[in-house]
Amino acid sequence: MPTVVTEVESQLPTVTAPRSAAATAFEPSASPLDEFDRQVRTYAETGVAALLGLDETGLAELVAPLRAVVGRDASSWSHAPAKEDDDVDFLLVLRTEDVNDAVPAMRRGTKLGVSVIDRDELATYTAVDGVEVPDARAYLLTGIDVGSEFCNVPPESALVAVRERGRTPLTVEEGVALATVRPDRLRPNRCWSLMGSRTGTNQRVPAVWISERRAKLGWCWDRNPHTWLGAASAAARLTP
Repeated sequence: MPTVVTEVESQLPTVTAPRSAAATAFEPSASPLDEFDRQVRTYAETGVAALLGLDETGLAELVAPLRAVVGRDASSWSHAPAKEDDDVDFLLVLRTEDVNDAVPAMRRGTKLGVSVIDRDELATYTAVDGVEVPDARAYLLTGIDVGSEFCNVPPESALVAVRERGRTPLTVEEGVALATVRPDRLRPNRCWSLMGSRTGTNQRVPAVWISERRAKLGWCWDRNPHTWLGAASAAARLTP
């Protein structure tokens, strides 16, 4: 049977945002505050902020305490060494009510992101034991590694390795945020599973990959290796 793409409302802000509103290219030489501001603009331009009912002023007010954290503490964060250009120093995560509504913001050029996880199933994915997601509308994820070293490694085994290093697996919501803000880190044959979210009732592990030149949210089995699918993790989650 063909894969069924989960439908989203045609008037969602993440759908109606201009097709040119993909994330502004990441600039490696940018200061942490400039990079933070770029991520904020990306959320505004791709419609994610409007999805949360936030205009430009409301978004700025929401993230201002986190911006202060970046300006004050970014230089002191302890991150794992970069591996094959897999690193992201920090990610601003905005929490949406339904992750599928944020999926179109995972833009690659003019192509909107799609999901093949239906809404009923997606609602059953929760953080696995040991993963504590802040109870906040916005927070920071630091020391991200998209985990290309785990390509062709079953997610079940990758999770063990990640935890042995004292790191935390990314959740499905964080994976969509990462693909929205840093689409350059989602590459052919170097995509990533999101081991921090599970239903608790089956062996499905959510993942983000590229299909038909667009970003796709779906799932793979926890004991199945894929040559093109790594495992994303981070050092910490921070709130003000």
